[in-house]
Amino acid sequence: MNEEKVAAMKSLSTKEGIISALAIDQRGALKKMIKALGKEPTAQQITEFKELVSAELTPYASAILLDPEYGLPAAKARHQEAGLLLAYEKTGYDATTPGRLPDLLADWSTLRLKEQTADAIKFLLYYDVDEDPEINHLKHVFIERLGSECAGEKRPFYLELVSYDAKINDSTSLEYAKIKPHKVIEMMKEFSDPKYKVDVLKVEVPVNMNYVEGYSDGEIAYSKKEAAAFFKEQSDATPLPFIFLSAGVSTALFQQTLVFAHESGSTFNGVLCGRATWKDGVKAYVENGREGAIEWLRTQGRQNIESLNKVINENATPWFDKVKEDSVTAK
Repeated sequence: MNEEKVAAMKSLSTKEGIISALAIDQRGALKKMIKALGKEPTAQQITEFKELVSAELTPYASAILLDPEYGLPAAKARHQEAGLLLAYEKTGYDATTPGRLPDLLADWSTLRLKEQTADAIKFLLYYDVDEDPEINHLKHVFIERLGSECAGEKRPFYLELVSYDAKINDSTSLEYAKIKPHKVIEMMKEFSDPKYKVDVLKVEVPVNMNYVEGYSDGEIAYSKKEAAAFFKEQSDATPLPFIFLSAGVSTALFQQTLVFAHESGSTFNGVLCGRATWKDGVKAYVENGREGAIEWLRTQGRQNIESLNKVINENATPWFDKVKEDSVTAK
């Protein structure tokens, strides 16, 4: 990392080098959450909810991840000491075309996101290590191009990797749980290659905790010992700083997962936590409007993020440890 990237990284983390960031760059998913509660969401509602989350919760986060489509007012509403990541991908993917191919927001560039005071650029890539090599080749070239663009603007590149299997429709199934470690670990190895110019990997945990012995109420895919070995293997798979995404699981399970990861020898460097922090606030917003959301965010929402911060600070490791010593000045 050059000096400008290092400075940006510091603005996204605590002074100890832990990334405790809040994610609310969801667009399609947030619309579905509101619609599931019986309301057809408007653009104004999506924008307002993001703005409320940012204003109320960023005093307790090292940074916030937003999208430029609905999130720019929220970026302005954030606490002055919270860093800003902006998402560069189009939401979702074209299900009619094989491969879940990536695409950028058409009217944005890394330069334009930087002009909106983004400290870092985030891009979400769906990736199946066992898919048609021609499809994965297109994804490799795409990420090479994007990494070079971020490097040119001296913005840290956060690559969010979400695994899948082209032949398994249900990623929450026992069938997928059994192959998930392979999918997650191998894609981390691939995108740790310096040619992609990735600075931080945002990744899933390597197992589905709902199928881990001691955490499952039903079927078991892995013993605790096996799950722990996968966390350690994942950590050893990359020299890059990496952070965990919450993938929509409950607040309690996500926190338990972080403790388990640390006890397993994972040297993860923090989190970019979304729905596990704020998802129940959507119901408060839909049912009781702006005031209802504010009340929820100031009570349960704050409690969620502060309890998560405690777990992160006790279990994550500084990203400083994974960046060359001569790149990190004045730790």
